[in-house]
Amino acid sequence: MSASSPRALFAARLIQARLLRGLSQRTLGDRMGLGKEKGSSRINRYEHQVTAIGFDNLGLLAQLLDVPVAYLLADDASMADAILALSQADDAQREAVGKLLPALAQDPALLPKLVKLMELPKAERPKALRALSGEN
Repeated sequence: MSASSPRALFAARLIQARLLRGLSQRTLGDRMGLGKEKGSSRINRYEHQVTAIGFDNLGLLAQLLDVPVAYLLADDASMADAILALSQADDAQREAVGKLLPALAQDPALLPKLVKLMELPKAERPKALRALSGEN
């Protein structure tokens, strides 16, 4: 199976989320209500791409791992990290990011400037932000 197939991507995200939460396959399977032995086997089969997951179990896993379903299906690690970060933001922050992303896509030169700005010490950011926006 291709490393970029949906099943492979899901398996990678499942492992990452499970380890992020410090859960064993056995514990996660048990929390799914499958019992320790059957649950451990089922999680192992998901992670080794032997068994595909159904939508109901996908939702349950996301809930138990405290991640959005989209995180478990993300195309790559960067997208998964962005989904996880966005899920932890409040409604106003998500709305602002939703407006920011298309603007960044329209002006690609802005992205490296913002990244550089975020790498500055916090105390220096306001001045750099004013300079970036053209304010004095």
